Amino acid sequence: MVKSYSEILDRVKRHSAVVLTAEEVSRLAERGETSALEQVDVVTTATRAVMSGTYAVLSFPVAGPGEFLRAKKVFINGIEANVGPCPNENLGVLDVVIFGTAHSRSRPNYGGGHLFRELVEGKKVQVEVETDAGKALQAEVGLEDMPHARLFGSRHAFKNYSAFINPSERSVRTIFHAREFEPGCREATFSGCGQINPLKNDPLLETIGMGTRILLNGAEGFVLGTGTRSTPERPNLSGFADMHQMLPEYMGGFVTSAGPECIVSWAVPIPVASETVLQEIVRQDSQIPLPVMDVVTRNAIGKSDYGCVWRDVDLEVEFDAGECRGCTCCQVEMTCPMKAVRFGERSAKRDEMLCFHCGLCVTQCPSAAFRCRLGSIQLKTPSGDDRCIPVVLRQSDRLRAIKLAEELKRRILEGSFKMAQPLERIS
Repeated sequence: MVKSYSEILDRVKRHSAVVLTAEEVSRLAERGETSALEQVDVVTTATRAVMSGTYAVLSFPVAGPGEFLRAKKVFINGIEANVGPCPNENLGVLDVVIFGTAHSRSRPNYGGGHLFRELVEGKKVQVEVETDAGKALQAEVGLEDMPHARLFGSRHAFKNYSAFINPSERSVRTIFHAREFEPGCREATFSGCGQINPLKNDPLLETIGMGTRILLNGAEGFVLGTGTRSTPERPNLSGFADMHQMLPEYMGGFVTSAGPECIVSWAVPIPVASETVLQEIVRQDSQIPLPVMDVVTRNAIGKSDYGCVWRDVDLEVEFDAGECRGCTCCQVEMTCPMKAVRFGERSAKRDEMLCFHCGLCVTQCPSAAFRCRLGSIQLKTPSGDDRCIPVVLRQSDRLRAIKLAEELKRRILEGSFKMAQPLERIS
């Protein structure tokens, strides 16, 4: 029997609630364990993906009081920051807004997502200031020097997303591929974590609302409302969290053929407080539509489902250094969107903490040192034809999304993450 939101919160406080990750719920559903599913109080959901609608609001000192009146232009590691809105006259303090999609003028393939991760990692960043009087200032700062550092999402956590193919006769540069997208429907890319996605499990926004507590890149944050371009059919969320509490493994920069993008992770607790939510938590990947889009026109040209890309595949890319041939020019090093692969003295080396498990390396390595089953898009075109198009790049990382959902479950059960009813419903 479905419990009320308040009843579930009471059970959580008394440490008697049944809290499962969305992955655990899916396994119960696969086994047909209906009675066990009916006992679930809270499902922890998560997603990790390239999310363009990301920006940071930072405030920090760069000089002593009176050294300049106002800042006119600011660059951080070569990335232009939007100054203000507060001028902070004569205080020597900057208030800036930095977009996750902003590109550095001095560092190739470096953007806002890279900057945000480096700050959270504790690295120092270089700040260049041009004042309204034409004076140039420089400073080196870290996150510990920033009393205020918050990451915001204007459009995050879509209820899954889309797959993309290029049916045209020419290759194209796009944010939906890490290299030029080959023509002729020869390859596919996609985004969306499928059955563990937060809004997939609460599509009517019955439990997710204004003020819902979440984990954003591992830090406790809150839902502000729906995001830009959100619709009842394809909702997304806006939210924020303090960067000082974030974990770098859940964030970062992702280099596409159109330039750097930003990676963000969300985890959201879903109380099973309605029949609709109960029905949705058991829905499997194969039952979730995956629209297939023309990457050039952004028009839908067919449909697949998330079972094609998340079932009978590998979530983790395996790397066998012993299989590396030691190519003079390592294609994986050149094309890895995370720059997680570097060629050492004799073979390639992978940074496990940076790897997004996107799978592009599998198609780029001639020696099969990288292995991963990525699935394929089973496309039924409007004309009725069936096409099987191999996936060559994933822009969602389900492996770490599962890990973040597990982290949220742990915090709820130990009592360090305080669930509360939303202040107001959103739509």
